[in-house]
Amino acid sequence: MKRLLLNASAVGVLIVTIFPVYWMFLTAFKPTRDIQSDTPTFWPAHPTVEHFVTAVNAPGFWTYWRNSLLVTAGAVLLALLVALMASFAVARMRWRGRGAFVVAVFAAQMAPWEALLVPVFIIARDMDLLDSLAMLTGVYFMITLPFTIVTLRGFLAAIPPELEEAAQVDGCSRLVAFRRVVFPLLAPGLMATSLFGFITAWNEFAFVNVLIIKDQELRTLPVWLSSFRDVFGTDWGATMAAASLFALPVLLLFLFLQRHVGTGMTAGAVKG
Repeated sequence: MKRLLLNASAVGVLIVTIFPVYWMFLTAFKPTRDIQSDTPTFWPAHPTVEHFVTAVNAPGFWTYWRNSLLVTAGAVLLALLVALMASFAVARMRWRGRGAFVVAVFAAQMAPWEALLVPVFIIARDMDLLDSLAMLTGVYFMITLPFTIVTLRGFLAAIPPELEEAAQVDGCSRLVAFRRVVFPLLAPGLMATSLFGFITAWNEFAFVNVLIIKDQELRTLPVWLSSFRDVFGTDWGATMAAASLFALPVLLLFLFLQRHVGTGMTAGAVKG
């Protein structure tokens, strides 16, 4: 009976979570007459892609898509590069101030992003970096870096140091041992943190509104979608099509990485 209740609860949570996403994609493929009908339909009798055509041909769609992709990819790559070095230093080396550094990283991770809006705006204004994709990329890098360091530190700490030591005994330098032995075992951690960073930066809405003020061409897709009434009016099909296209990269990335995220890191190496 307990198992039945747990399974029923899980199914209920799944339905509540998935149904809005399903309805978004469903509405995007419905003809306009079905969307405006008083009778709800849970599967389009005559699916259409006309709303997607309207969405991709809307003014600014591809510009905002490019901006989102540039700042997201730049922030994720920078965060992975810096966090990889920082987490290795924390997990493998002993140096003065290491504990304080870890505490500072955790504190930065726990700090609410909204509290940083005003300081970041003042810094960007004083440095003349308002209306700049470079500044926006730097802010997204700042947001994703603490979590990336914390996560990669955990993955590195789980890898036995003996693997590196054995490679160094065989004649590898510490850098070569890291590149050939440790780095391949970090793949699940790198994928998990890159997925988190991509989702965070791709969906971010507040900072772009604060930092991109005058040049509307530098805004990103979340801001563009927030003004859907100005773009599509009451065309809910086009609005849902645009929202579906916005969610598609995250969905595809998750489906591609979810098989690898959370898999064992050291099992193969230890057995080998």
